[in-house]
Amino acid sequence: MIPELLRAQKNYFDTGDTKVVAFRKTALKRLKAELINRENDIIAALDKDFKKPAFESVLTETQVVLSELDLTIKNMMRWAKPKRVLPALLNFPSTDRLYSEPYGAVLIIAPWNYPYQLAMAPLIAAVAAGNTVILKPSELTTHTAALLNAIISTVFKPEHVCVVQGGVDVSTTLLAQKWDYIFFTGSVKVGKIVAKAAAEHLTPVTLELGGKNPCIIDASANIPLTAKRIVWGKFINAGQTCIAPDYVLIQASKKEAFYKAMQIEIEKAYTDTPKASHDFARIINQNNFERLSKMLANEHCIIGGATDAETYYIAPTLIDEPKLDSEVMKDEIFGPILPIISYEGISDLENIINRYAKPLALYVFSTNQTAAKKLITQFSFGGGCINDTVIHFVNHRLPFGGVGNSGIGAYHGQLSFDTFSHKKAVVKKANWLDLPVRYAPYTGKLKTVRTLLKWM
Repeated sequence: MIPELLRAQKNYFDTGDTKVVAFRKTALKRLKAELINRENDIIAALDKDFKKPAFESVLTETQVVLSELDLTIKNMMRWAKPKRVLPALLNFPSTDRLYSEPYGAVLIIAPWNYPYQLAMAPLIAAVAAGNTVILKPSELTTHTAALLNAIISTVFKPEHVCVVQGGVDVSTTLLAQKWDYIFFTGSVKVGKIVAKAAAEHLTPVTLELGGKNPCIIDASANIPLTAKRIVWGKFINAGQTCIAPDYVLIQASKKEAFYKAMQIEIEKAYTDTPKASHDFARIINQNNFERLSKMLANEHCIIGGATDAETYYIAPTLIDEPKLDSEVMKDEIFGPILPIISYEGISDLENIINRYAKPLALYVFSTNQTAAKKLITQFSFGGGCINDTVIHFVNHRLPFGGVGNSGIGAYHGQLSFDTFSHKKAVVKKANWLDLPVRYAPYTGKLKTVRTLLKWM
């Protein structure tokens, strides 16, 4: 089925209307109307999949997608228009342009943690750029995947855009095909599998991965406000966010005040019984619940620590001073568990942060602008914030992506359109003048060429 579907999409790309920008725009307008009509269904599906609060579903899923759609529909004609660039002097007289050309057949593999937004946002960009798309949603969020299938099949012909559902076997079959572009969001482990499969056909990829995101709090930080913003950024979606703070590095003199402030903010957000709060999501499945529960073993939970295997509930939890080789500090946590480690000086920060691969995000809380800027420039990471968490994701003018192990490539806004477009360079040379200096024989022309090259 999958090879036949891919062949149909490749044929549609070659013979259909996807290269016509007006056709793409009309398709995205149909998609927008359907998404607005189905918003309540999307919220309900996310609730069924892992008790995602309606507020978070609107804030981080449905409205993000609609904003991306509005931006794309408004600007895609301009983005797709050939861009004139300054020609090289050696080519005088000429006109030079960059053309945005769709790659062709695109595979998008979406994750389970934001199963609607992280499926639809790249899909919108791929369609806007003129590609055909096969979307593989996560098999862990079955209700959202089924709804995505219903929405896409209503708006698009299957040879243009379609959803393929299934588990690892389906993903393996998809990755065995020859694609023109692959966009993957998920773990580093699976990202390596995707990259290896893409390398077989030299297929270009975007890999949106993750990592252990440090959150640094220095002695000058506003502790009550810091705690408030960390509670929101860490525990939204029950910590199942690739850019959530993964661990806190706090100046030792501020640790006790920070714990008190965190207790206050957690109770403000989720009451003193978070399990009963309708504003706190659940862990996605049993495997992830058990993985996270093992991280709590033999650790000092200064706040939280409660679990419920029946409902996959893990309380917002702070672990005090875990060992650096402990289970909770080995890999990305991806849950509502936050290790707190105190430090004295900059060398402590370097020793801990540099133990891990380059993270997707890094956060600094400080009222000392010089110190904050120094930390932001000292460490390599995908993106981040000073005196907040997560919010860099919402600015479509900022690229979103990782570096090193945390990802390859970036997207958002116009960069999403560019991600799914090959930039084709074309020089149109005039015929009314033909400078002889570039042609053989070259005797006596070396000095002239050197002079010209200095001005290129």
